[in-house]
Amino acid sequence: MKSICLTLLAALGISATASAQEEGLVPITARVNVQADSARMDQVIDGRWVAVGTNKKQAILRDYTRPYKGQPSVRFTLGRNDNTLQGYAPGETKGRAEFSFCYATAQDFEGVSSKDYEAAQRIKTVYHHGKGICPQATKWTYTFAVYIPSTLNREVSTIFAQWHGMPDRTLVTTPTGEVKRLPIEEFLSMADTVIIKKDTAFERIETTTKEGKKRIKAGKPTGWKVEQGGYPPLAFGFSGGWFYIKANSDRRWFSDKTDRCNASAAKTGCMESVSSEFKTSTIAYREPFEEFPKDCWIRFTVEIDWTKYSGESQKVVENGRLDVKMSYEQQDRKGRTKQIDRHIVNNEPIEIGRNDKDGYYFKYGIYRVGGSTAPVSYNLADYEQVERK
Repeated sequence: MKSICLTLLAALGISATASAQEEGLVPITARVNVQADSARMDQVIDGRWVAVGTNKKQAILRDYTRPYKGQPSVRFTLGRNDNTLQGYAPGETKGRAEFSFCYATAQDFEGVSSKDYEAAQRIKTVYHHGKGICPQATKWTYTFAVYIPSTLNREVSTIFAQWHGMPDRTLVTTPTGEVKRLPIEEFLSMADTVIIKKDTAFERIETTTKEGKKRIKAGKPTGWKVEQGGYPPLAFGFSGGWFYIKANSDRRWFSDKTDRCNASAAKTGCMESVSSEFKTSTIAYREPFEEFPKDCWIRFTVEIDWTKYSGESQKVVENGRLDVKMSYEQQDRKGRTKQIDRHIVNNEPIEIGRNDKDGYYFKYGIYRVGGSTAPVSYNLADYEQVERK
């Protein structure tokens, strides 16, 4: 059996320690910043994924002990000290260990000048040139499987699957409040004179240390804002003792990061929404954490008609639609296996998406939010996305 495992690992191009191979858990440590860099071929996993987030060895593991459809799954794990990102609110932290289905490789930039590639790196739109993108206003069917162990803490605050927007950072707000899309050269010229942190441009101040070394630091905000995006248009996760599916919509052309319109799974019922002037956040489905099936593979089938937006005029042109089914096997008290099929979101009309020029892409794994540090570990497998006409 061990020799078979080693042969499989070699065929997949995975390096691992002997102990990891014997345990059936193989670390995946290569990471890619999909916004700012293209993926090398040795960073591409199974010809379809790249990994993002912390690169601690235990964070992402190929798991031969918990296969799905005869293939190894992927185990994602974050411990108490594994949050590495600043959260939305002051003092909050976030943790990330995920697979991204959208990324670009050198092949996607064939025929593109090095100058244009460097511009995409600086603007953080490298992944806009790659695979896995679902354009705005299109219709898709997505499938994936998740295994939640009964040992998972009910207090976790984690997203295990999300569809993310693709903001265009050349869309800016000027110091006078005008929103416009800058030509690439003009944006880069502006970027050369400031320091951009998230969505805010700060004065670029050059100083000299006592040792005579030049140092650049951020000064006061300049008044310029850069498009950064916002909450994911669709997320599956756990929060406040609930499993939830949340759909978000933002029809504002330039996202307002101070608008925290975000439905709470603990306080908002199924197909109930909270809204601000431009945003709507809907809990499409929720159920108590204790009732969510554990210790079995759950297959989700998700149909999304992405909402159509009008761009600069900031209107919803055509509403979206969401349909979600989940299926799994459970044993009854007599030990008999029974197939369970549940239609948990039934073709609901819904605002779902962002008023971005480009579309959306899928990620799964762990995105731990809200300052939570409760340990998280579960498995995911078998993703597909198919466009419907």
